[in-house]
Amino acid sequence: MASRIPVDVRRFPWIRKLAADYAFDFPAVSRFFAGDPAQAQSWHDAITRAQAYQRPRAEVVDLLLEQQGRRNAPPEARAATSVLRDPQSVAIVTGQQAGLFGGPLFTLLKSLTALKLVEELRSKYGTPAAAVFWIDAEDHDWNEVSSCTVLDSDLRPRTISLPAPQGAGELPVAAVRLDDEVLKAIRDLESALPATEFRAPLLASLGEAYRPGRGMAEAFGRWLETTLGGRGLVVFDSSDPAAKPLVGRVFARELESPEQTSQLAASAGAELVSLGYHAQVMPQEGPALFHLDGRRHAIRRDGNGFAVGNEHHQAAALQHSAVTQPTTFSPNVLLRPIVQDTLFPTVCYVAGPNELGYQAQLRAVFEYFGVPMPLYYPRASATVLDSAAARFLARYELPLESLQPQDDGALNRLLESQLPPSVEGALQDALHAVDERMSALASAVPALDPTLEGAVRSTLGKMQHELKALHSKIIHAAKRRDETLRRQFDRARAQAFPGGHPQERTIGFVSFLARYGPSFVDRLDEELPLDLGHHWVFTL
Repeated sequence: MASRIPVDVRRFPWIRKLAADYAFDFPAVSRFFAGDPAQAQSWHDAITRAQAYQRPRAEVVDLLLEQQGRRNAPPEARAATSVLRDPQSVAIVTGQQAGLFGGPLFTLLKSLTALKLVEELRSKYGTPAAAVFWIDAEDHDWNEVSSCTVLDSDLRPRTISLPAPQGAGELPVAAVRLDDEVLKAIRDLESALPATEFRAPLLASLGEAYRPGRGMAEAFGRWLETTLGGRGLVVFDSSDPAAKPLVGRVFARELESPEQTSQLAASAGAELVSLGYHAQVMPQEGPALFHLDGRRHAIRRDGNGFAVGNEHHQAAALQHSAVTQPTTFSPNVLLRPIVQDTLFPTVCYVAGPNELGYQAQLRAVFEYFGVPMPLYYPRASATVLDSAAARFLARYELPLESLQPQDDGALNRLLESQLPPSVEGALQDALHAVDERMSALASAVPALDPTLEGAVRSTLGKMQHELKALHSKIIHAAKRRDETLRRQFDRARAQAFPGGHPQERTIGFVSFLARYGPSFVDRLDEELPLDLGHHWVFTL
């Protein structure tokens, strides 16, 4: 059985004010969004907007089915895709880059959140819906996707990395083909993972997805469908050339007024900052587009035209290309949501805390393009601990976030709290007595010789220092006495904050599949609540 404990996200230092207020004080940020996901009326309104906007539904479904056919997606995923033909259907969308072996735990958490919201849409609102995972496959940052970190049998983080294949770092990730190094990466993963009954079948499944000659994005999509396709997750490779003609008009509109998206986003960012929040994106001048010629190039203003790399293009010519050759264009982070919601009837996007930040800058951009802005739902946030670590935290009433610092501060406070009351009491009495007596002496000696007050206070400082040093020695003695406590602390910290970083952002979800088996997804899905503002500590 699994158990769960909620933790208010505002307790975490990495959660910024915008994400906190979004969950707990939505009126403070409402001007930047299309509705409060905690309110039923917001969902009704968002569903109506998504259904009313005309999209190329049949073409999108056809290209999705084509992608799924190439990846041999499960029938449940294909059936979910077909739902989107219904003009009344809507989509819950989420997405991420194509991280090696599926990426960190939050990839799984995003997907499960989207799938659970689909179930809620069907049951509460009677709306046909599908969960769509958008693979951000046109980014060229190889370092962002080329590694996967797991916990070994000793709970030490082990990172498996792919050396850069030909074109990596220059080509979009979707165009990078895996070579034989991926076979070595799977062997390295095998040596890093604990030897469980689940490891061998897990590695076999990964080997089916990650094969030499296969594109990085395709391999990621296959693995995601292996894990969640049976639950109806629809995986979309955003680099598919067949999708570009469906959004060519968005590219052309962006080039017609190439500063508009950036200016609108910058204005919203300035307003956020004026209200005490942060601007997640600092837009650059020029259109929110890249040009693709095998590689990805930023498009810059150049007089009355545009510069792409070292080439100058007339404005009218590039605008014409956006319609006639849309496969040579790719949206940046500001325009991607517009492209996404032009293709899909998105009623809600499942976002991470940082994504929520840049989405807050886009309401006016959605209005400019005439595309309905969806709701945003913060993805589920979780830490998975074994039962020993969970019992340790509960027994000593340690807050989860106290494990993040990589020094001994929290451990020392814990050890100090475990000292026999007689020892700690005697030390505190000694400190108080020394301070009281020496302060009285410092007040009395000036009558005899004023110069002696400084000597008394200097002596007091030395005595306080010696008593504190003695206190430290007692703590160290407690550490030596209670190595079990130290090991328990280190074990809990290794799981919750490997290397000082939140588990969900660091450890690949394959690590948990290897440790707990395929039922890990079932158990997480069963226990994971749709909840705003809480991080969940799961014990399996």
